[in-house]
Amino acid sequence: MAQVQRMSRLLVKTLRDDPADAETLSHKLLVRAGYVRRNSAGIWSWLPLGKKVLDNVSRVVREEMDAIGAQEVLLPALLPKEPYEASARWEEYGDLLFRLKDRKGGEYLLGPTHEEIFTLVVKDQVSSYKDLPVMLYQIQTKYRDEARPRSGVLRGREFQMKDSYSFDTTDEGLAESYRLHREAYQKIFARLGLDYRIVSAVSGAMGGSASEEFLAPAAAGEDTFVDCPNCDYAANTEAVTFALTPVEGAAHPAAEELDTPDTPTIESLAELLGVPASATLKNLLVKVDGEIVAVGVPGNREVDLGKLGEHLAPAVVELVTAEDFEGRPDLVRGYVGPQGLEKVRYLADPRVAPGTSWITGANKQDTHARNVVCGRDFEVDQYLDVVVVEEGDPCPKCGTGLKLDRAIEIGHIFQLGRKYADTFQLDVLGQNGKPVRVTMGSYGIGVSRAVAALAEQHADEQGLYWPKEIAPADVHVVAAGKALQTELALDVSEKLAAAGVRVLVDERPGVSPGVKFTDAELIGVPQILVAGRRSGEGVVELKDRRTGEREELTVEEAIARLTA
Repeated sequence: MAQVQRMSRLLVKTLRDDPADAETLSHKLLVRAGYVRRNSAGIWSWLPLGKKVLDNVSRVVREEMDAIGAQEVLLPALLPKEPYEASARWEEYGDLLFRLKDRKGGEYLLGPTHEEIFTLVVKDQVSSYKDLPVMLYQIQTKYRDEARPRSGVLRGREFQMKDSYSFDTTDEGLAESYRLHREAYQKIFARLGLDYRIVSAVSGAMGGSASEEFLAPAAAGEDTFVDCPNCDYAANTEAVTFALTPVEGAAHPAAEELDTPDTPTIESLAELLGVPASATLKNLLVKVDGEIVAVGVPGNREVDLGKLGEHLAPAVVELVTAEDFEGRPDLVRGYVGPQGLEKVRYLADPRVAPGTSWITGANKQDTHARNVVCGRDFEVDQYLDVVVVEEGDPCPKCGTGLKLDRAIEIGHIFQLGRKYADTFQLDVLGQNGKPVRVTMGSYGIGVSRAVAALAEQHADEQGLYWPKEIAPADVHVVAAGKALQTELALDVSEKLAAAGVRVLVDERPGVSPGVKFTDAELIGVPQILVAGRRSGEGVVELKDRRTGEREELTVEEAIARLTA
């Protein structure tokens, strides 16, 4: 028998107005409908209705993870410093880590992710190839000291996450574990009712080779991804790659210097010379682990610092400051060119291909150079896709103009390889009696983020409309107010619960029918059953929350419909 939840006894306080600090739809509605309550910036309490939704998401995740043979564990959130020092992430995570000391001075952190700890668990428990492969997972609270926590539970400092890890002895075994997780994720997000895309991603500080993200398109999303309207190509903008295409056979005049006073920007230079910005070469100076590096891109494009940082991870990338030019006469602020940069590593976007000709800085004050040819006048030390991707850029796969969209990252899967196994010397005895280094995969799902993504995708002007799989109840029974209507509503609720239907019944005395109907729309249970004006005839109204379709049915017909 399922439970009947009575609104008169339920800890829920609905609001008519949006919270003053709420910007995203999910933030507004989850607070207004009484699912969550803010404690402080980025820290939220899950109230009874919200906890049911969160638990339902976790249940779906557990069922599909168990189905592929993964085993659930629960590791601590309070973690010792030493494993993260060994992997270098104690420093790499920087200010994102919550760090603390115990009374004896020992240093700890609140876990942002658990690769190190899972690796040590397997190292302690597994000794032979016969014990592998193994897949372990947990659903647990994670902590990251976000500088600007926002959007409600979408970007908090404390959040629920499912993280799983696979351990294999061969690359082929890792590929199989990766495939199993990928298919499990597809089943999970389909069951949750999420519209999602699988896109290519970069591994960044996580390390490893293959990496894909599962993104839920939503206006509130903090990720931007590209989608080709002509083929199946889709990628996070940080993972978009364009081929290097050298320009061969073109004859270029010799480079010449131009007097260009007061043109420290691409816009001022293009206007003075009467050329498009795309004819110029922009050279951005950054510091990579303290070393000054130049990054060249066409003048009409911007450098994506996030993309650059992902490419160069775990190195720290920062913009140069005025002080960095002191004692560097070879670096003329606003007039840097790649030719003659002997002490500076030069990175470039593939559009700066061998044989292309540019107008760029001449490394002299108020001076630029024309006909500066890549491969003739300067060399590129390393090519990286570092420009901000724009709508209409050619698809790397078929050449069609790409579309840009915003999305919420709800899952990410990595083929980590042996990065952490090397750090902790995770070896097992192989078939030939010799040690074999284990290879790993890492797979995450943002459980609390999935709730926010669902709220973004499943809402209208009246409020939420949850998919049945994760809704806090199957049906919301509303008693319009009179004694007969309340009696019928409670009777129907008990009969539905006896048949296994999860029921939320609004039998609050002294609350107007209008308020009850408004709350039912806001809370978003899939079916709304109203005991109203025809209760004396044994007739109720059944409404589909998502479509708005209404139908008058006898009590028996309604029960049959809802228990089918």
